[in-house]
Amino acid sequence: MMSRQEQFDLAIVGAGIVGLAHALAAVRRGLSVVVIDRDAQANGASVRNFGFITVSGQERGQVWRRAMRSRDIWLEVAEPAGIDVIQRGAVVVARRPEARAVAEAFLRTEMGEGCLLLEPDELRGQYPQLAGRDFAGGLWSPHEVRVESREAIPRLAAWLAERHGVAFRRETAVRSIEPPDIETSRGVVHAGKVIVCPGDDLATLYPERIAQYAVTRCKLQMMRLAEPGYRLPVSVMSDLGLARYAGYAALPEAAALRRKLEVDQRDALDNGVHLIVVQSADGTLVVGDSHHYATTPDPFASERVDEIILDEFSAVFGGPTPRVLERWTGIYASASDRTMFADAPRENVRLVMITSGTGASTSFAIAEEVIAELFGSTIADARKIA
Repeated sequence: MMSRQEQFDLAIVGAGIVGLAHALAAVRRGLSVVVIDRDAQANGASVRNFGFITVSGQERGQVWRRAMRSRDIWLEVAEPAGIDVIQRGAVVVARRPEARAVAEAFLRTEMGEGCLLLEPDELRGQYPQLAGRDFAGGLWSPHEVRVESREAIPRLAAWLAERHGVAFRRETAVRSIEPPDIETSRGVVHAGKVIVCPGDDLATLYPERIAQYAVTRCKLQMMRLAEPGYRLPVSVMSDLGLARYAGYAALPEAAALRRKLEVDQRDALDNGVHLIVVQSADGTLVVGDSHHYATTPDPFASERVDEIILDEFSAVFGGPTPRVLERWTGIYASASDRTMFADAPRENVRLVMITSGTGASTSFAIAEEVIAELFGSTIADARKIA
């Protein structure tokens, strides 16, 4: 049982990347923080992903700005937290002229600052790992960073505990929240304010509030491939990503690309497949992914979906596909009309849910906004404190 004498400024429910981001934003303001989580370790979407902090391609405007800010915070905390930044930058291979047109349009927006269009010869010269024979070019972005999520999330939590005094209550379920009392399966925790970061749990805490946002779940499939005999200096995407990521797909030029893909790769579109390839420190490749939506997705991975993903991998990289070492599914909360929401079930409680699969890319910035709103100061003030 927990001591009834402990008192915290803030309790955070959920120890995934969203919860940890709020813990970081809070301790940077000098607040005392406890993080409560029902699992012994991070086991959900926060570790079942690419570790790809994506900026270019995020929805234009606020989401893109949040990604830029979150990327900066990842770089601030990576070294002190012992988190390796394995790759920097990204290349989106344009396999078709229609994809090149989208890349060119992107470069004409404010989001294209610092990015470059690579001609086919440049793409082949700089990235000989790619097949490259008939590509129309490529979009290079310097903004992305990549970490190994399975290592980064535990290390971030350990650093928050050891360096910043964040208390963690693992294997502890929250039953009710009435600040300053939070009733849990291991006793009562006392905190003046509470932030609930439930991941894809739509039913345990404040289900009636979540229901207002028409949230469902998205299941994705991913794989780890054996070391291919080369090193990728950047993360790699392809045409399918230009038709899916909102920062590209919302551009008028993306309509022609989508029409072309509907003819050439209908199965990929039907299964929400787009290609992301990142490389780990041991040389293995993390490859994915797909998107299927349901209130309760089934737990079964489709071999056909994996084949579609690997077909796109082969088209971009050529040669034999490396052996599959691991396969897994991930699930995240999803809403068709928003990327996230921060709801206020009570005066001193906030419910924060990212509904777009962009937790690694936007959580740190969202957390700064929520903490500033909840504790009554501006974002600029919070950053000065940091």
